[in-house]
Amino acid sequence: MKNSPPLFPATFEKRYKRFFADVRTPEGDIITLHCPNTGSMKNCQVEGAPCWYSLSDNPKRKLPGTLEIVTTSHGHLAGVNTAKPNHLVREVIEAGLVPELNGYSQIRSEVRYGEEKSRIDLLLEDPELGLCYVEVKNVTLDMGSGLATFPDSVTSRGAKHLRELKAMVAAGHRGVLFFCVQLSAVERMEVAAEIDPIYAQTLAEAVAAGVEVIAWRAHLTPEEIRLEQPISCLQDLPLPGLED
Repeated sequence: MKNSPPLFPATFEKRYKRFFADVRTPEGDIITLHCPNTGSMKNCQVEGAPCWYSLSDNPKRKLPGTLEIVTTSHGHLAGVNTAKPNHLVREVIEAGLVPELNGYSQIRSEVRYGEEKSRIDLLLEDPELGLCYVEVKNVTLDMGSGLATFPDSVTSRGAKHLRELKAMVAAGHRGVLFFCVQLSAVERMEVAAEIDPIYAQTLAEAVAAGVEVIAWRAHLTPEEIRLEQPISCLQDLPLPGLED
């Protein structure tokens, strides 16, 4: 996915009130951007570190700029715009690059489903293969040494989505949790049980019930963000609640 509109360089100053971020331009000006991320952005708020932002020509926006990419405390790039992952995942699925999700004849986005009134990120459909519910999560928590973890803060919404996927599997459909790891230099990912033990336990129960888990790492540059390859994830690692 080419970055459009184009991204501009700056240095990160601070994030506040969750949705605001101040950055310093190369000319030395401080500008306030929209920060499209509801998580804690742990390890992604490094004062003075390189970052990149986009500008909108929408006159109705209060903040014309959006924070897009930051540099983590471990020196890696992280994509913090949570509007991007669904598009990135759909892109690789439609290109036939995810073998586990090949063969479906139709993809729809943001479809209502479930008893808890959720919207599935991507619904794959086919007369022969049936329905496949794909929930996409953006991963930005850089732990260093090639490790990323999720979530970066307590997420009751994330646990709800896991329960919905589990219910879809029980109903005879496929349920897939797709981790879009918008972090450079990552080789594997794990669940951050120390941050949200309830999410970790719910995930363990979902996996045990048949929910599938996929993780792909993104390639990030100021010009382009794209998913480039799968990485080792939860299927290959012990999960809380699944021990004997």
